[in-house]
Parts: sequence; C-alpha cells; structure tokens
Amino acid sequence: MSPGTKGSTGNQSNRGFASMDEDKQREIASMGGKAAHEKGTAHEFSSEEAREAGSKGGKAAHEKGTAHEFTSEEARKAGRAGGIAAHERGTAHEFSSEEAREAGRKGGQAVSQDREHMADIGRKGGESSHGGGQSASSSSGSSTRGGTHEQHVKAGSQSHKNK
Repeated sequence: MSPGTKGSTGNQSNRGFASMDEDKQREIASMGGKAAHEKGTAHEFSSEEAREAGSKGGKAAHEKGTAHEFTSEEARKAGRAGGIAAHERGTAHEFSSEEAREAGRKGGQAVSQDREHMADIGRKGGESSHGGGQSASSSSGSSTRGGTHEQHVKAGSQSHKNK
C-alpha cells in the first residue's frame, strides 16, 4: 500500500475533508451554505428545529468542556437583548396580571431568603423612621421606641443567629 492511504497498517490519509483543520472545514462549509441560500435550496429551520439543534449543540459543548460559561453580567445582558428583540418582533410573552403577581411572589420569596439583604433593608427602614438613631436626649425630643438604632441592629443580628 502506498504511504498516506488507509490500510491495515493504521495510517490515516492526509487527503479529504476530514483530514483538514477545523478552520478550513468551516470555511468550505460556509461557502456551501452561502451557495445553497443563493440558489434557494438551503434548508430553512423552523423555530422548533432551530431550538432542538441549539440544544444539542449546547449539550455537546458542555460534555466536551468547550461551552462558554456566562458570568451573571453576561447572562443579564444577553437576556435583556433577547427580550428587546422579542418585543421588537412582537413575539415577547405578555404577562397577565396573575402571572406577574406569581412571578413577583416567587421573586420575593427568593430575596427574603437572603438574611443579610433583609437586615440591610430593616436597618435602612429603622434609620428612616427613627430619625437616623437619635437618642432620647437629642434636641428633637423624639422617642427611640425602646432602644437606640445600634441596639436594634445588634438585636436583629442576634435573632438571625438563632435560626
């Protein structure tokens, strides 16, 4: 058998599409796709076919470890861009008042699990309603409602330790 051909020796051919590097394969495939579109013979994917193909590609990329891992900021930007595009095309989901209420309820439940965030909210509310932690001897003469701001903050943080 001549060198460079497939045979029982296990040598691989250095000819053909499969032996090309990925960039060269992509370039050739792109030219074929463009030509098919120009002739009108290219396959036009339905939204369901496109979704399925994208899902398969994403699963394969994750299995190979080549999938892009989005940061929360990248995910936020991508989601926002998708929402804007859907609204421009008129394909965005319009929430009913019941759906919006349910989404808000779920969001509230998720946020309320963050004890530090809830303590910050309570602290800011206390500062606002108690005049920023003024003592009873201040010139305004207002009450501190059973303790100073600092005492309320300490009591609040201690109560969360018990849960």
